[in-house]
Amino acid sequence: MGKVEGEMKCVKYLLFIFNFIFWLMGTLVLAVGLWLRLEQNTVALLSSEKAPETFFIGVYILIAAGGLVMLVGFFGCCGAVRESQCLLGLFFACLLIIFGAEVAAGVFGFLNKQTIIKDIQTFYEESTKDNNNNNMTAIIATYQRILNCCDTQCTNIQPKSCELAIEEFFNSKLFIIGYVGIGIAGVMIIGMIFSMVLCCAIRNSREVI
Repeated sequence: MGKVEGEMKCVKYLLFIFNFIFWLMGTLVLAVGLWLRLEQNTVALLSSEKAPETFFIGVYILIAAGGLVMLVGFFGCCGAVRESQCLLGLFFACLLIIFGAEVAAGVFGFLNKQTIIKDIQTFYEESTKDNNNNNMTAIIATYQRILNCCDTQCTNIQPKSCELAIEEFFNSKLFIIGYVGIGIAGVMIIGMIFSMVLCCAIRNSREVI
């Protein structure tokens, strides 16, 4: 069995180090996704059965990608240490899939930002029109309390409009989804390059023997 030497051996150890960092980043992505899904204020605003679920689509993509990144990091480490073309190929394929998922999350967060915010604003506006429904009244109170906004029966002199407050709140969350998704996707490109370079070096070293 041929062993990689010289510069390719350096690539081998760099790939191993990269995968450890990659695993840590997967933990971070998973943590961010879970925070966005379970964060108390976000859950309170979107917990109603009639509340739009579009916001959570990008969040679910992040959670799935984060979990896969942690798992894939294991294949990459094993492939680098054992110089296994099979494991390295599997690592590359998984990276490619996760890369697509992360880019999808980022693009989803950026391109659908206004649509998602508009859906939530529409949901709030429809809730204000049904004042006789206790559930709708509770939803309005929750939005006004969490977002510190008011549209009707306001006591503050210059209250922030709830429509503007909703936009500001979810804008910040969607930017997190977008930047995390695209940022991690960029790092994955480095991992795919390392894995392919090492895989080719292993194949060439075995052909020489």
